[in-house]
Amino acid sequence: MGFYFFDYTYFVYIIPALLISLWAQAKVKSTFHKYSSVKTTRGLTGQEAARRVLDWGGAYNVGFQRIGGSLTDNYNPSTNMISLSEPVYGSTSIASVGVAAHEAGHAVQYATGYFPIRIRAAIVPVVQIGSGLAMPLIIIGLILPVQYDFVVNLGILLYSLSVVFSLLTLPVEFNASRRAIQALSETNILTQEELSGAKKVLSAAAMTYVASTFTAIMSLLRLLAITGRRRRD
Repeated sequence: MGFYFFDYTYFVYIIPALLISLWAQAKVKSTFHKYSSVKTTRGLTGQEAARRVLDWGGAYNVGFQRIGGSLTDNYNPSTNMISLSEPVYGSTSIASVGVAAHEAGHAVQYATGYFPIRIRAAIVPVVQIGSGLAMPLIIIGLILPVQYDFVVNLGILLYSLSVVFSLLTLPVEFNASRRAIQALSETNILTQEELSGAKKVLSAAAMTYVASTFTAIMSLLRLLAITGRRRRD
């Protein structure tokens, strides 16, 4: 098992991805913290701003709930519920309004039938099953003699579904932010100067998804490198 976790490919593929992920996480936290201390002129809370965005986009009957944690905000299409964290729900800061509007943007995507999010939602069950089976099959396949490479290949194929899911997530997240900024501007929830801050918050958040996708791709490339070297040996 040691060769899998500590061979040279770990340092070539995984370490750079981890460093980028750490940078992205630090960036979003620092940017959110910065604009959490800047109050908006109109004084709408995150929840109130999200409701305005929903009305703007025609996504009616969407519910809200408070949840714990920080940057745990999300939209659940199965319950048609936007969950906003404590630092976002009742805050009137630029960061809170931007994050809440982004989650409302996801609800608007579903309400308007945005195609990429429909595809992503459709493959979720397959990806969940595949991601649970992928690594066990890969590890078992690497332990077995090379003639059982079909086990490794099956594991890599299942892992590839997670990579596809990550790639599909990027346009979905960028589009939700674009809708949020457009709504915040057209409904005059934020001033032009405040919009600049909201864009920075959402751009930093988007980088975490880019970093996650990069990590998934690098992990896949590492698996392909390991199996390729195994066949040559």
